[in-house]
Amino acid sequence: MTKFYITAAIPYVNAKPHIGHALEFVQGDVIARYHRLAGDETMYLTGSDENALKNVQAAEKAGQEVRAFCTLHADEFVELAEKLSVQFDVFQRSSSEKHHVSSQELWKLCAKNGDIYKKTYEGLYCVGCEAFYTPDELNKNGECFEHPGKKLEKVGEENYFFKLSSYKEKILQLIESGELEIIPEKQKNEVVRFLQGDVRDISISRSKERAHNWGVEVPGDSTQMMYVWFDALNVYQSGVGFGIDEQKYKKWWPADVHLIGKGIIRFHAVYWPAMLLSAKLPLPKRIYSHGYITVNGQKMSKTLGNVIDPIEIIEKYGVEPVRYYVLREIPTTEDGDISIDRVGEMYSSALANELGNLVSRLAKLCEGSSIAATNVKTFSPAVSQAINRFALRGALDDIWNRISALNKRISDEKVWEKKGDDRLKTLNELVAGVIAVGYDLQPFLPETAKRMLSIFTEKTITQPAPLFPRLSA
Repeated sequence: MTKFYITAAIPYVNAKPHIGHALEFVQGDVIARYHRLAGDETMYLTGSDENALKNVQAAEKAGQEVRAFCTLHADEFVELAEKLSVQFDVFQRSSSEKHHVSSQELWKLCAKNGDIYKKTYEGLYCVGCEAFYTPDELNKNGECFEHPGKKLEKVGEENYFFKLSSYKEKILQLIESGELEIIPEKQKNEVVRFLQGDVRDISISRSKERAHNWGVEVPGDSTQMMYVWFDALNVYQSGVGFGIDEQKYKKWWPADVHLIGKGIIRFHAVYWPAMLLSAKLPLPKRIYSHGYITVNGQKMSKTLGNVIDPIEIIEKYGVEPVRYYVLREIPTTEDGDISIDRVGEMYSSALANELGNLVSRLAKLCEGSSIAATNVKTFSPAVSQAINRFALRGALDDIWNRISALNKRISDEKVWEKKGDDRLKTLNELVAGVIAVGYDLQPFLPETAKRMLSIFTEKTITQPAPLFPRLSA
């Protein structure tokens, strides 16, 4: 049995989750389910990024103690995953004692290699990104590209720094050789351009005062707390035992895939590999980067008031229509706009009229016929290849093309008019096609696929209740 370890990004818990988090959770769940069904021993991990200044500020604004505030929102992310039928094996909170111990171990290994030093620094800091930027990395208004409209803080203090510059050539070589694979190509090229430029060392600590005494303390220096991105990335290791359970860590690390949003590509494709190289630890094998869900072409933002709550859409349309929407309507590696009305349109067209109608028509035609048992145990090559290329939308396109072809065959051949062996042969071929579709749908729409397989693998096929009942007005 082969092991497969995939991670989703660790969301900040300064607010409740939005539809963008649902997109990433579901994408990762598809990949994890695929590998479980393919026979791999699979681990799917995410967690909560709690040691950030933005969490402290949000808690203060809400008038709550920081830990209680983080717990409240971390629980909301766990609840969202459950409602989306997302199967996480580990949800690792970065405020946990185990994570703190693990992150201090990572720090010690980097320090032992001579890659951490202390100096006074002044720079422009974006609280939203929890990162320093140089003026040439900002937009024309002097704002961060990820958080336009928010002024950066000018911060000066004595911090610890990491020798990122020492690893630029090695990381560039790993990426260009494909040893560290980045999908899609556009994000890979962005990382390569950054590495070909002037790569500077990065600040990896904050004064305890500025961090509001919240986070992971720097080993040997009680006046400093680790910079959130140094410890947050280590959730991927602490969640599988790094510095705590060596046997578990050796079993699962390195990660086979880090699944992330495009806005944090540099942290995962440059900073993280550099830290691991410094600590002499194995690097992740692949980074899959997806785009954003936008609303009327704009990135979701609390400031703009356009954040969409996925729980509300689930309650209106159900879990599987939401999974289908984010996987099929949103391009897997690009930005895609969301419209709640469009969720309803896709429910009626693709799910009810195409898939639901196929299952209902064929089951009705099969009543009273002796259908040969079909036992599918593998994914179709096209779906396997698409999932392994992080082309989840492409996989669904292939499945729906087959659904359309099966519906068309029933109509074109007027199967209801056929008799005897000709009818039975055609029905057997159609049922085999639907079972193959059901098998391929399992990672995407697990409950729908389960029902489909149950209907058509029974000895006696009877017409079921609709897979997707008509929506009430």
